[in-house]
Amino acid sequence: MLVAQLSRLQQKKGHDVTVCAYSKLGILGERLIEDGINTHVMGEAHPAKTVLRYLRLFRKMRPDVVHCHNPAPTLQAALGARLAGASCVLATRHSLVSPPYDTAAEIKFNLVARCLDWIVGICDITCNNLRGAPLARLDQIVRVYNGAAPVQTSASVLRDDNFFTLLFVGRVAAIKDLGTLLKAVSIAHTKEPRLRLWIVGDGPVRASLESIARDLHLSDVVTFWGEQMQTERFFNAADAVAMSSTSEGLPMSLLQGMSLGLPAVVTAVGGMKEIVDLSGGGLMSPVGDPATMAGSILRLIEDPVLRAQLGTNASETYRTEFTLEQMESAYARLYRSGRRPLTDDERP
Repeated sequence: MLVAQLSRLQQKKGHDVTVCAYSKLGILGERLIEDGINTHVMGEAHPAKTVLRYLRLFRKMRPDVVHCHNPAPTLQAALGARLAGASCVLATRHSLVSPPYDTAAEIKFNLVARCLDWIVGICDITCNNLRGAPLARLDQIVRVYNGAAPVQTSASVLRDDNFFTLLFVGRVAAIKDLGTLLKAVSIAHTKEPRLRLWIVGDGPVRASLESIARDLHLSDVVTFWGEQMQTERFFNAADAVAMSSTSEGLPMSLLQGMSLGLPAVVTAVGGMKEIVDLSGGGLMSPVGDPATMAGSILRLIEDPVLRAQLGTNASETYRTEFTLEQMESAYARLYRSGRRPLTDDERP
């Protein structure tokens, strides 16, 4: 989603944008093609063959900038980009958990990073973790906060003021620890029957979570909406955003909620903690602590003044720190700099 939004904005500014996907396009890739953005599927293959495919593509394209996202694309594309003469080659790491690291994987990444001009962390905690990894090049690491296009305010047919609606939007994966969120909702619901939870997204643990919801007698409280490409109606019908991840970078859905002035209930990990500390736009609980999270949920429901203040804090901080335009401008400064050290005015 971030790459798609960034690509559209860069195209709108007059740049010639090409997106390379690894194994398949998916819905987002198909829409990029519809929007006139060149999109290549590289095809799954042995890593060495993939490196050669990128090298051949870049020698044909002669790109000025090659921007990789996360380790695997960096390992596949960075060397070919450098050999093809790109003026700037950079990689964004969207998350890196705290130590202990996967030492072999980080050594491999940082060896390939010799081909990069910049390594971007999407929040301070990610940058700090990158600096602590084996063989890290400290002078290459810079922070660029993720940005997100704002969710447009609109009436939603899903809105029902008889309920207090918590919203999760994202991958339904083990690292999101949605079982803790379900348990928190179960605890809070015994005191506040107006509470409901919407889970928008799909993933490998959905079936087990649906089973947990049934065991907790939450079938009428929790709705699993599955994957949805148009999420605006859910954000506009929600009262707060909730995430219970055990590890997290800087989630787009949290930024989207902030753009609408939705307060957040999150675990105090990674970029989520950083955002809430910076904005004062939410309440935090420890990882795996449904009782504390339930208390945060109840505070939001029972204290409309607090809820309004958190929402105002969130929306103001979104406008000053996390817009798509701010992210694009920060990357543009890196693209133009190449390997030249950044001045204080240029630094994101």
